[in-house]
Amino acid sequence: MFGSKLAAVAIAAASVFTSVAAADLDPIVIKGSKFFYKTNGTQFFIKGVAYQQDIDKGGATSATTEINDPLTDTAGCKRDIPFLQKLQTNTIRVYSIDSTKSHDECMSALADAGIYVIADLSSPATSINRDDPQWNDELYARYSGVVDMMAKYTNTLGFFAGNEVSNNASNIDAMPFVKGAVRDMKAYIKQKKYRDIGVGYAANDDSTIHVDLENFLNCGDAASSIDFFGYNIYSWCGKSSFSMSHDDVRTKELATYNIPAFFAEYGCNTEEAETGGHRDFAETAALFGKDMSGVWSGGIVFEYFQATNNFGLVSLSGDAVKTNGDFNALSTAIAKVSPSGVNSASYTPTNTAARKCPDWSVATALPPTPNKELCSCMVKNLTCTAKSTVNSKAFGTLFSAACDPKNGDNICAGIGANGTTGKYGAYSMCAANEQLSWAFNALYEQQSSSNSANTDACDFSGNATTQSASAPSGCSALVNQAGPAGTGVVTSQPSGTGAGAAASSSSGVAVPVSIPAIDLKVLSLSVYVTVAALAGAGMILL
Repeated sequence: MFGSKLAAVAIAAASVFTSVAAADLDPIVIKGSKFFYKTNGTQFFIKGVAYQQDIDKGGATSATTEINDPLTDTAGCKRDIPFLQKLQTNTIRVYSIDSTKSHDECMSALADAGIYVIADLSSPATSINRDDPQWNDELYARYSGVVDMMAKYTNTLGFFAGNEVSNNASNIDAMPFVKGAVRDMKAYIKQKKYRDIGVGYAANDDSTIHVDLENFLNCGDAASSIDFFGYNIYSWCGKSSFSMSHDDVRTKELATYNIPAFFAEYGCNTEEAETGGHRDFAETAALFGKDMSGVWSGGIVFEYFQATNNFGLVSLSGDAVKTNGDFNALSTAIAKVSPSGVNSASYTPTNTAARKCPDWSVATALPPTPNKELCSCMVKNLTCTAKSTVNSKAFGTLFSAACDPKNGDNICAGIGANGTTGKYGAYSMCAANEQLSWAFNALYEQQSSSNSANTDACDFSGNATTQSASAPSGCSALVNQAGPAGTGVVTSQPSGTGAGAAASSSSGVAVPVSIPAIDLKVLSLSVYVTVAALAGAGMILL
């Protein structure tokens, strides 16, 4: 019996492999500011639909931190593909990937239908928080895990390393952390020898920052710049036009951009009374027509599933799909467009220069690449460390006490991160407990040097303990590069694999928890910690 079961498993596995291999789509590649099919060089225009339940525009999700990945729902995926085909969909955007589950069947079915996927790397529980931005080990594991899961499919078009992370002038200091994520995921794709897959960013349409943001993401070293730019834009409302919606202004702004740009979300629904009680998607004709198709590579309509926000194209009743007026209007509008493209062989980009970095209150210096080995070495090299039993709810108070400026400006410089000044501690990407160990040890050493008789210097209300510092093989170089204050530059890069790390579940998820900002004159401090799923967490932004 065991032998027959093993044979059955082998046959099933072989059939899955065969179906996926047979469904391989021609990969989409980037040349200049355009997308192309790799093999025949035909220009590729995105005719997309946002495809994930419980998502509001801009990527906001409901209070749950559990990942609702539609690409793991094979039955739902196969149910919806015929409706996506009626809309001539060639791309879907998925905001949150569960990298612990198989995507083979759905990705194969999508490939059979000629549909590509743009996947966001974040999740509801694990993302760059615009109010307390960090780029750390946990986020690196989450993002690289999604890359590992999706890179094997030739119909993976690209990844978003951020979605509306900075959405107004008050939180633009988060952008260096986004760019750090872009840099490291591009390097990770190369390190793993995956095929070339673009890493981009999706921005909101905020008039006070969007031009500077476009320039910032495109300026400087190409290795840390985005490969494509997505615009979440809802300016064409009701009876509007190319000029009334200011799409003409946006098109002019990006006419010399040296990477592809497209609408990562579009489809305003605030003036439906003007268009028969539903969206008419009149902007589709402009987006794929002569006014815009020379600059824009198409767009993604928000969204497939109906929700309380009333953006849905279809409603579900059990397993039954019911289309609505929006669906019919989009089907009609998209059927009328036929964008005029170029072939890659005859296309020579003229807009090859990167943008100049903007003159705004954001540093061009980026945070260090997360490196778990460095963090582990740091803790082993300390004499006073935080206990593993420290309650995460106490972290804010403990950090505030240890890093109080009265203790000295540099006590916590090694763990601080500041996107405005561009000053980042070498250990700013470590886990919260590791960072707390660094802070405890720095204060412990200060107190011990001033009062050697103080036997309680490493107690911190019972939250710390002493250990024999050690320097395991391979650690000395890393710790020496970081320096005694933790403010040096570590050049060694992590060798870790994502492999689905940091995936969320309903039983316990990694949730960003704010540590009160600490004025160290050169930095502010915030950390991500792993805690149990929060009840009533409200709207969490991807």
